[in-house]
Amino acid sequence: MPDLPPPIFLAAVAGIFALGGFVKGVVGLGLPTIAMGLLSVLMLPAQAAALLVVPSLVTNLWQIGGPGLVALLKRLATLLLGVCAGAWIGAGWLTGSGSSLATLGLGLALIAYAALGLLKWRLHVKPAHEPWLAPWVGLATGLVTAATGVFVIPAVPYLQALGLQKEELVRALGISFLVSTIALGVVLGSSGALQATALAGSALALLPALAGMGVGQWLRLRVQPDTFKTIFFCGLLALGVYLTIRSALHLG
Repeated sequence: MPDLPPPIFLAAVAGIFALGGFVKGVVGLGLPTIAMGLLSVLMLPAQAAALLVVPSLVTNLWQIGGPGLVALLKRLATLLLGVCAGAWIGAGWLTGSGSSLATLGLGLALIAYAALGLLKWRLHVKPAHEPWLAPWVGLATGLVTAATGVFVIPAVPYLQALGLQKEELVRALGISFLVSTIALGVVLGSSGALQATALAGSALALLPALAGMGVGQWLRLRVQPDTFKTIFFCGLLALGVYLTIRSALHLG
């Protein structure tokens, strides 16, 4: 962790969560991705993931409200079970001794996610393929979550490929992120990384995250989301490249 004075360190962490909440308010996702990416510059990935638990949990609960929730839960049930299974299989990856490997995995996940967004690559999953595909997508997402603390790959491209309406997609993303957050919290708790002090810090991080999300939701009604998404994905790509190179040099 960089040798920063405590006030500057705390301000940096608060700013990161405010930024992540702001982006989530505008585009419906991005809090865990931005928080893990930037916090990993300041601390170990396991520490960053522990701080993320409460803000991610509460903001996703906020996001999933609305009609059709039960139907979406039924449709995504096997995906969500796969996420839990993958996180359980990968338990210990993020909190083990190979923190540089976890950071490398995070950087690669950010690059992949940003590239998909910038290329505007769109898949289409036929309803007939959902029963067998969803569990495998969930399993892969759970493994990536366990290794990096980021749960966007491959769940987000898959959910975007289902042809859901805008509000359905926002709620589906929230449901997937919520379950991934719970699974990550259980993994961190079982490894001892999610202790009382970490939970207290995570609860405090909720305040700037909610503030940022509120501003982002206000702004979402006043700007073109596509323009913002382009800026967002460019930033993630740059961050992913930085984390990948840094961790690769460290491993070398």
